[in-house]
Amino acid sequence: MKIANSESNLSNDSSCCSHDGCHTLNDKSDKNRWKIYAPALFSFALLIMGILLDYFQLSFFSGWLKFIWYLIAYVPVGWPVLKSAWRNIAKGELFTEFSLMSIATIGAFALKEYPEGVAVMLFYSVGELFQEAAVKKARGNIQSLLDVRPKEALVYRNGGFTSINPEVVAIGEKIQVRVGEKIPLDGRLLSSRATVNTAAITGESTPRNIDKGEKLYAGSINLNQVIEMESTEEYKNSSISRILDLVQNATARKSKTELFIRKFARVYTPIIAFLAVALTFLPYVIVENYVFEEWFYRALIFLVISCPCALVISIPLGYFGGLGAASRNGILFKGASYLDAITKTNAVVLDKTGTLTKGVFKVKEIKPILIEKDKLIAYIKGLEAQSTHPIAKAINEYPSNIKFTDVKDVEEIAGKGLAGTIEDKHVLVGNKELFKERKIKLNLNTEDIVETLVLVAIDQQFAGYITLADELKADSQSAILKIRKSGISQIGILSGDKNSITQKVANELEVDWAKAELLPEDKLKAIEELKTHQNLKTIFVGDGINDAPVLAASDVGMAMGGLGSDVAIETADVIIQTDQPSKIAQAIEIGKSTRKIVWQNIFLAFGVKALVLALGAGGLATMWEAVFADVGVALLAILNAVRLQRMNWDD
Repeated sequence: MKIANSESNLSNDSSCCSHDGCHTLNDKSDKNRWKIYAPALFSFALLIMGILLDYFQLSFFSGWLKFIWYLIAYVPVGWPVLKSAWRNIAKGELFTEFSLMSIATIGAFALKEYPEGVAVMLFYSVGELFQEAAVKKARGNIQSLLDVRPKEALVYRNGGFTSINPEVVAIGEKIQVRVGEKIPLDGRLLSSRATVNTAAITGESTPRNIDKGEKLYAGSINLNQVIEMESTEEYKNSSISRILDLVQNATARKSKTELFIRKFARVYTPIIAFLAVALTFLPYVIVENYVFEEWFYRALIFLVISCPCALVISIPLGYFGGLGAASRNGILFKGASYLDAITKTNAVVLDKTGTLTKGVFKVKEIKPILIEKDKLIAYIKGLEAQSTHPIAKAINEYPSNIKFTDVKDVEEIAGKGLAGTIEDKHVLVGNKELFKERKIKLNLNTEDIVETLVLVAIDQQFAGYITLADELKADSQSAILKIRKSGISQIGILSGDKNSITQKVANELEVDWAKAELLPEDKLKAIEELKTHQNLKTIFVGDGINDAPVLAASDVGMAMGGLGSDVAIETADVIIQTDQPSKIAQAIEIGKSTRKIVWQNIFLAFGVKALVLALGAGGLATMWEAVFADVGVALLAILNAVRLQRMNWDD
């Protein structure tokens, strides 16, 4: 059963909150908290005082004074319901929970059963407050989708660089990008070289060296030096804009399923209304000594008991428990619908960089050939200390016992490496292209090495190499095992990184398949292939801007919230705040337990209502018993939901 539609707000998760009457609470909740509770507290105080005055049979408390007293108590909690009932009737919706409660309470006042009339609306209001609490918890601090596209571009105009909005930059204009800034538009490099981080666009973990004339993508980050570029696309056609458009389109493709209870109420509510009418008038031709007031009162009890709002209050309360259990374990569900949706999935697809791996380079292997290991790393660090490249940073963080101080004439060879003199020895540190250029013979098959490779030569002789790799997260291996244990039949990887690196990670983790070197559009096509042709219900887990479209298109999108991009976090349905992939299986298990408890609460509500309905129709239950039966169901639902908080989800 889908308890909610595909939107993330819990305010649509219950039939009680699906009409205008609930909007009053939702609108006020953003202003002052006390204003939400004031009407219910005021009505409750007047109701208790009125009951006490009745109990002590004070002579002045009768007639019009008694009526006005209870009417004042009724209005704060009853007026929103009456107003909603009238609006729905004006739209042609005659049979709603609001019309049922309105008839029941107005009828109670007509029979001078004032306390019962106030109590019905008061406890409905309390039920709304329960649901408002669930809405507030579910929303958390999630805001609307963030547009992280660059907000300015330094464009060369009138003899200097001027900061303007990227939307008004024309094709062919010269743009300057400073170190650490995002490239505002797609274009080509005018400077001699650049090093950019394209992880947000392609998912590639290795920073890219760009030579003059090569393509630059909007949203990439300039890492090393001030560069100049020429725009080749308008703002609306840039890579970042296309990705955000994909997010919107993918979100629109998500089905908006109607609530089960709302569908049920469309049939249930008219039937109840007609049964209440029958209960009022049918006994006239069957029962001797028919008394209209007696049977009308029974019909009012029947209406109160059968109101769908009290029936379904157990649903948001059950999900409230699941949302609380998840948040305490570092998992944020954006709505109750995703707690339910995650239980129906049978495939998990993961991004690699930043999801299964740390997204940070580490020295993995050191292979000396001419000299010992400590000296080899010391020579490399001697040159790399002069560089700001991310690979250089990873090398310089590696501990070593030797440190060379006599380092001179360090030269950066664009896109290839470094050259310099260390203690009168000529040292080269770089890639295979640098060694080919300097005609240094390599006794090494580099094709078998999938990691990033840094070669070292001393006085024109190959001296060894080191490899660097993005490390797997500590719990990635166990995460895959837990996902399989949770009942998922297929696990795959979609990555923008090199195929050799991606396949290596896939083999280490023993996933079912892996696809690499994918652009955002490719990832989206891959997920749609799984959904349409293989008929799989998918969870996609990612962390970059490039993952946002596929996060939106999947049945359940899950983002790493610690280091993930804002767009990925805001697009996803579920956020893993701790960045631990092992939380994926935990989220699935919490969803399954929550759904089980919700269904227990639904059956409990049906059972209690059926019993009290029978008693009310037979004249064995009063309106007070009807009201408190609903409250009892709510309390039992709360106690049942509390069990979710006490479960151990770390096993």
